[in-house]
Amino acid sequence: MAGGIGSRFWPMSTQKFPKQFQDILGTGRTMIQQTYDRISKVIPKEQIFVITNKEYVSVSHQQLPEIPEENIVGEPLMKNTAACNLYMANKIAEINPDATMIVLPADHLILKEDVFLEKVELAFEVASKHDYLVTLGITPTRPDTGYGYIQFVEKKGSEYFKVKTFTEKPILEIAQSFLESGDFLWNAGIFVWNVKSIHHAFDLYLPEMMQHFMACEYNSEKENSCIETIYPKVQKISIDNGILEKAKNVYVIPSDLGWSDLGTWTSVYENTEKDKNGNAVKLKHLLSYNSKGNIIRLKNNNKAVIIDGLENYIVVDTDKALLICPRDNDQLIKDYVLDLKNFKKGEKFM
Repeated sequence: MAGGIGSRFWPMSTQKFPKQFQDILGTGRTMIQQTYDRISKVIPKEQIFVITNKEYVSVSHQQLPEIPEENIVGEPLMKNTAACNLYMANKIAEINPDATMIVLPADHLILKEDVFLEKVELAFEVASKHDYLVTLGITPTRPDTGYGYIQFVEKKGSEYFKVKTFTEKPILEIAQSFLESGDFLWNAGIFVWNVKSIHHAFDLYLPEMMQHFMACEYNSEKENSCIETIYPKVQKISIDNGILEKAKNVYVIPSDLGWSDLGTWTSVYENTEKDKNGNAVKLKHLLSYNSKGNIIRLKNNNKAVIIDGLENYIVVDTDKALLICPRDNDQLIKDYVLDLKNFKKGEKFM
């Protein structure tokens, strides 16, 4: 899944060039390329599909030339994750009605790749043998309101567990209680299921959406025009709200993956190498005085930068914009972008 706009990573991530197509961590590979590198070790490239906004189909082809062109699909409208999951399940089921598929966000960080591949293999084994919707769960480290939380029923001697409750993005007080209880995991947004199982779930919980998508002939010349016709009619809802919170056959595999969804600049800071003063900076020409805990990103790494007396700040400089804000305010960057859209030329923006 590669259709988001990554507004919390403004000004580096923009609607025209969002974060999944950027090398956010400075590794030499973009987020979507790292996701492909990871999963291509267990899935043949001919069986890897990308679903994104139609505006990003071209850049997806450029960054992933290994994937067949017909496997990169553009949605005509942003309808959240239920629609794109059903769309891809239908395309895959048309090729193989018994297929088991994995769903991966294109912009996540996974440091423990060997563990990830091991858990994916287990998830495929479980989902192919049972009518289960399988997700990978991460032990939470803070009461984060940006993640879904999974409560599971523990069973001794098992590697996977039945989900008791599935809550998407709770308020802070509830997230805090989840953390304190010790029996909740973060939902990493990584799902494995057989196409028959997910179709059955849509039949039960989102039957109207299922009916809309049944109208199309997948992997044919008629597919695009049909999708263009039905998408305005399709409900905008996440797979979490639409299916997983309601389904009774959701199972979770606890997974220590070194995982982050890299949702904010602070999460990038936490996962980036730092200098002796705790500054996450990848610049050729930097002079730092009395400064610590900062993350600095420049589009032009040949530019000379001097920082003095700066502590726990985000500094991002691009051709068109400059962001300077405290790291503990980075959840508000999305709000800054909304304010900027309403900003009129000639006015002071404060």
